[in-house]
Amino acid sequence: QLQLVESGGGLVQPGGSLRLSCAASGFTLDNYVIGWFRQAPGKEREGVSCISSRGSYRNYADSVKGRFTMSRDNAKNTVYLQMNSLKPEDTAVYYCAATRDSSSVCSTRWNYNSWGRGTQVTVSS
Repeated sequence: QLQLVESGGGLVQPGGSLRLSCAASGFTLDNYVIGWFRQAPGKEREGVSCISSRGSYRNYADSVKGRFTMSRDNAKNTVYLQMNSLKPEDTAVYYCAATRDSSSVCSTRWNYNSWGRGTQVTVSS
């Protein structure tokens, strides 16, 4: 059974950093595009970033460019989201998701069919 588990969320002050992890079990990430999404209370889910199956291509939402960095370690079957210079508007539940695709690009607009349960990120002083 395909399973994704997020971790690393928490409470951080504005300007701080967090690193989220997305660990996969039941399948290997090698041929999967992984995306990070977030949903704040009362708002629609937003695509944050994605990474191609081999890690050579990344795509970021304008709101996080220059602050967030996505990476993957296929040997550990884990994907990461390094979040720096966090702002209160980054507060949300963050989800990782996977879609089987071995192309060299990615988009958070694609159909992702495996989702984790999310991890809460709260940016507040």
